[in-house]
Amino acid sequence: MPKRGKNYKAAAATFDKAELFDVEQAMDVVVGTAKAKFDETIEAHFRMGVDGRHADQQIRGAIVLPNGTGNTKKVLVFAKGPKAAEAEAAGADYVGAEEMAQKIQQEGWFDFDAVIATPDMMGVVGRLGKILGPKGLMPNPKSGTVTMDVAKAIAETKAGKVEYRLDKTNIIHCPIGKASFGPEKLIENFNALSQAIIKAKPAAAKGQYMKSVVVAATMGPGVKINTAKLV
Repeated sequence: MPKRGKNYKAAAATFDKAELFDVEQAMDVVVGTAKAKFDETIEAHFRMGVDGRHADQQIRGAIVLPNGTGNTKKVLVFAKGPKAAEAEAAGADYVGAEEMAQKIQQEGWFDFDAVIATPDMMGVVGRLGKILGPKGLMPNPKSGTVTMDVAKAIAETKAGKVEYRLDKTNIIHCPIGKASFGPEKLIENFNALSQAIIKAKPAAAKGQYMKSVVVAATMGPGVKINTAKLV
């Protein structure tokens, strides 16, 4: 078990960690436990009742959170010609083609938070799968990051678009904002995300879809949410 600091222990002592809270109560608690000297990120963790090893039980998508994430993302766009010019005009931080792929492969360059690509560039981007995939940066049509409408994709990413997907343990981890947002904005973001995940339920999913949901600040303890109230 990792050693816990004084702030963590003090925060954990302010509520019953076994209790299942309504969303409104949970956000009050999680904001109250964010005591670090920086603006802590609030994350939601959904343990899902599916088996992601099966293609028909995968859960993946993207949503623009109503109040953003509190982070400004650096966006890399793989495009050529008019689409590259469109991406630059739309505010992409980096735009290029083969030379960007080489920079990532040869220099280990990762000064970006999101990757968007036009469909014709996927032959180039596909070669980066083993590098971008593990970092959750691989463009995908389901998340809207493989598209001809690069301007829209850039605008959504900059506005607070988050991608949700199962990890190997069938958990979805996703930021829903900063502690400074306050409970009300975090509630709006959480509800938008949870409803998107519910709508993305695979037809092959059986039994309880959401097994457990926990929200936590970067340095704070997990606060459990009553999943029965989310469906």
